[in-house]
Amino acid sequence: MQGLEQPFPSQQHDHDDCISTAMDAAEGLCRQRGLRFTELRRHVLALVWHSHKPVGAYEILGKLGEEGRKAAPPTVYRALEFLIEAGLVHRLDSLNAFIGCPDPECSHSGQFLICRECRTVTELDDGDINLLVGQKAGAVGFAAEHQMLEVRGLCSECRRPDQATSVK
Repeated sequence: MQGLEQPFPSQQHDHDDCISTAMDAAEGLCRQRGLRFTELRRHVLALVWHSHKPVGAYEILGKLGEEGRKAAPPTVYRALEFLIEAGLVHRLDSLNAFIGCPDPECSHSGQFLICRECRTVTELDDGDINLLVGQKAGAVGFAAEHQMLEVRGLCSECRRPDQATSVK
């Protein structure tokens, strides 16, 4: 996905296809890397991919409870930690929430566009942005090891036509 932008999904798109694609990629990736993709990890990933909106650990815990599955917070956090380490999920620090990674096969830094109105998130993986941040950091003597950029604004479906499309 290097340098490509993932558009915000239409609110009417077939989200079952997103979930199916993510689950197939996760199963293949875990098999290829020899990782245990347990039933709980699989289910937590499906809950993360339930929408393109970030989901918190306690929200996941609540959904598991609604389904009659007993899980304690540490169990959910361990599943999420596994999914993050496997590259299947990203943690959005500003929201203390998680979002599925659309390109888990490639290790990458992400730039996340978060709609403040509908809370939909899309991920960019723009090499030019990564390079610029690395250069700017290096210019002040800082060695950047990991980048994650979170940008809040309005998606095209939530933005009024008279609203600007760039940061002021």
